[in-house]
Amino acid sequence: MFNEELGNPFIIMHSISLLKAEEHSVAALLLRIEKEESHMKGSGFYVSLEWVTISKKNTDNKKYEIVKRYVLHGKSVPHYAAIEPDGSGLMIVSYKSFTFVPDGQDIEESKDENMSEKIKEPLYYWQQTEDELTVTVRLPEDSTKQDIQVQFLPDHINIVLKGQSFLEGNLYSSVDHESSTWIIKENNSSGYSQSSLRAFPFLFKSLEISLIKKNEGLTWPELLVGDKQGELIRDSAQCAAIAERLMHLTSEELNPNPDKEKPPCNAQELEECDIFFEESSSLCRFDGNTLKTTHVVNLGSNQYLFSVVVDPKDMPCFCLRHDVDALLWQPHSSPRDDMWEHIATFNALGYVQASKRDKKFFACSPNYSYAALCECLRRVFIYRQPTPMSTVLYNRKEGRQVGQVAKQQVASLETNEPILGFQATNERLFVLTTKNLFLIKVNTEN
Repeated sequence: MFNEELGNPFIIMHSISLLKAEEHSVAALLLRIEKEESHMKGSGFYVSLEWVTISKKNTDNKKYEIVKRYVLHGKSVPHYAAIEPDGSGLMIVSYKSFTFVPDGQDIEESKDENMSEKIKEPLYYWQQTEDELTVTVRLPEDSTKQDIQVQFLPDHINIVLKGQSFLEGNLYSSVDHESSTWIIKENNSSGYSQSSLRAFPFLFKSLEISLIKKNEGLTWPELLVGDKQGELIRDSAQCAAIAERLMHLTSEELNPNPDKEKPPCNAQELEECDIFFEESSSLCRFDGNTLKTTHVVNLGSNQYLFSVVVDPKDMPCFCLRHDVDALLWQPHSSPRDDMWEHIATFNALGYVQASKRDKKFFACSPNYSYAALCECLRRVFIYRQPTPMSTVLYNRKEGRQVGQVAKQQVASLETNEPILGFQATNERLFVLTTKNLFLIKVNTEN
């Protein structure tokens, strides 16, 4: 039905089947690790995530063809990546952000362009606040207002200078085009710090454009999608203001007064399994039509644990550690106010799983009755939800009666072969090794 060479080897992170107006499509996310020859810093590799959609356009043609092919690049392997059920968007959980690569852009060509752009002067400079962007373009001295035309669209900008297209492209995110303005300035030194002025090599006539962000608080990594001709100017005053707001969280001494009512966190009280060395990760949603970021959520120190399919009609759920617990979240297709819905909690699972250094796979049942993880060899751990006690039990320290108890069980497989696969249903656990498929009955069928 379909057979086409798609380049370097890949793994399929997620796939969906779509049926619209009797046209059947299959969309898949292909993950690759690519070598970046010219990159001297870091690992020398980047992550490529390719979103491919194949479709059978008409009933006469029995074969499928590629109808869409988008590529995203990032610097870390995503923990979670899934296509929305209707194919309208994409969600990614990762430590480093991902961006779409413009269609048809050759990687080697872009590297050569990047090297040449580092040498030549930027075409424009831009700054941003939480709700506004300011773009500054140097103008020839004889320029007048009649020589300039600026067209604002919600996701697009076009600047024409003396009848020639000067700058045009898709904006990184949406703007309020009706409130966006432009003016000509004879001297653009006002409003910039001294450090910014050193990076801004001219104090001549300039075009200043003000763009109002529709998504307030969203930080733009670039002004135009895939455009490298501009330079972002970071205002030192903004950096100082942020540092000042965070000052109350720091101290000159480590735990200066541990006896006060609300002492600061003492790292010595943390167990080894509580210390995370990773950076904070983020959850991003990309629109499938505009290829722009529509939502960004900073997950902070909430460690990603696993993903699981609860309902085949919805996107896979993902589980995050919140303090000692593990919370299960269900993503929903946009547009919705509750794009990520909390659907289940596994008490203390975040804490107990952290001590399992050899864990390989994680899963939970679709009805949330238990969670399970396995090590590389032999052992499977099952964590059940709290259930009522059949006998009377009291907490020895507090003297109160305990109404529910959560049980932990360990299953040991009769093999030394490595575990290759792990899947949970409401009644059974399926564990695949190199030579056997084990079925563990967890619950009795109703």
